Amino acid sequence: MDEKRPIDGAGEAQDRAKPAVSRRPDPDHSAPAITTAPPSHDSDSEPGTPDEEKKNPIPEKRSVDTNDDDAAPLSEPGAIDDNDYPEGGARAWLVVFGCWLALFASLGLMNILATFQTYVSTNQLVAYNESTIGWIFSVYTFVSFFLGIYIGPLFDRYGPRYLLLAGTACLGLSLMLLSISYEYWHFLLAFGLLSGLSSALLFTPSIAAVGHFFRARRGLATGVASTAGSVGGILFPLMLQRLFVTVGWAWAIRILAFICFAVTVAANFLVRARLPPAANSSIHPDVRIFANPPFALTTLAVFLLEFALFIPLTYISSYALSQGFSQAFSFDILTILNAGSVVGRVASGWWADRIGPFNANIVAAAVTVVGCFGVWLPLGHTKPGIIIFALLFGFASGSNISLIPVAIGRLCRTQHYGRYYATCYTVVSVAVLVGIPIAGKVVEANGGQYWGLIVLTGAVYCGAVVAFLAAKVSVVGWRLFAVF
Repeated sequence: MDEKRPIDGAGEAQDRAKPAVSRRPDPDHSAPAITTAPPSHDSDSEPGTPDEEKKNPIPEKRSVDTNDDDAAPLSEPGAIDDNDYPEGGARAWLVVFGCWLALFASLGLMNILATFQTYVSTNQLVAYNESTIGWIFSVYTFVSFFLGIYIGPLFDRYGPRYLLLAGTACLGLSLMLLSISYEYWHFLLAFGLLSGLSSALLFTPSIAAVGHFFRARRGLATGVASTAGSVGGILFPLMLQRLFVTVGWAWAIRILAFICFAVTVAANFLVRARLPPAANSSIHPDVRIFANPPFALTTLAVFLLEFALFIPLTYISSYALSQGFSQAFSFDILTILNAGSVVGRVASGWWADRIGPFNANIVAAAVTVVGCFGVWLPLGHTKPGIIIFALLFGFASGSNISLIPVAIGRLCRTQHYGRYYATCYTVVSVAVLVGIPIAGKVVEANGGQYWGLIVLTGAVYCGAVVAFLAAKVSVVGWRLFAVF
């Protein structure tokens, strides 16, 4: 079997029970379409014949049966669906643009948690400690991911229209309520719960819809759409930094609300689903898919990665203040981080289409480990050091954020992608719920010093690298350079 093709053994055992097949080229992607043919015993017979079974060095793997045959062979991306993917064209790219607009608002807010945390901790909530304030933002990220347990399957069944409409309304309302918040419970309800709900309603369908139009170029298309969060992460801190001084908190947040509401309304007219729902699709999650080892290991990897990812996103601005940098620079460093993320999201999407999303995720997570232990820990107190770390972390975290959906998409049929993605992130939501408060407790335990937080971030990222590697090995074996 060609070393350069993505390889995996899921579903091979099922194929061996069938007649040998001949394959004709599919113009839209590299995977062949399948037509039945009489059994053959030639030496060139396709994998799945008795002769090939003896020669095939890949260990037998079986995808989990979830009663609807949603698990699919991973090695030949096009083989898991009979649908032809546009892979481009005006309609497909308009959908990507619509997803970009929805993600600009939802992920843009998620990428500026440090701006909100720094401001409220020195103003409205100055009497509260880091860990207590951190619960506001951990509840926000938890709700954003946890509610996907039903939002993903609902997308698979009914499409994005009503989900985006509800998300648009919730986002506008939550930010308006946030603008008049001054008590701790106000922030917890307005931002933690309601903004979290709006983010879940917006970004889950936006990520899933891209996969309906792209297969071979899914990494690039998803990367382009996900740059929206980084662009929001660049523009929003710069805008808020100036508005907080000129018009105050209330009107700064209202202006942010008007912008987010306008772009999400536009997204409602552009985002569409293309593939019909599976005949027996369900709106309920199915934990049985965790019996699939590659999916279970991938979920573990994402759990560890997201646990660590939101620590720098939330605390890098307060870290800069603790090192004696100005408040203006503490806002600017988040902008620098998100600038690196824009490059990471686009470049990694292009790269992942060539080396595989799992390989690209492993490399990106390893870069973050180097950034934490090689740059942030020894040099973060210097301006060049913290800037270099922000760029490295932004590039690597942006890569992971855009590639995780693509990696999950390799483990299932496209019509079931929303359910797989939501099931994964339902587990991951626990990580983002506890990660930020735990990091705050670590800072408190070290007397306000951040070295423990940095070590925690780097160590958890090491675990994510190992888990991603284990997921890959569970599919292709110890062929470390296999495209997957």
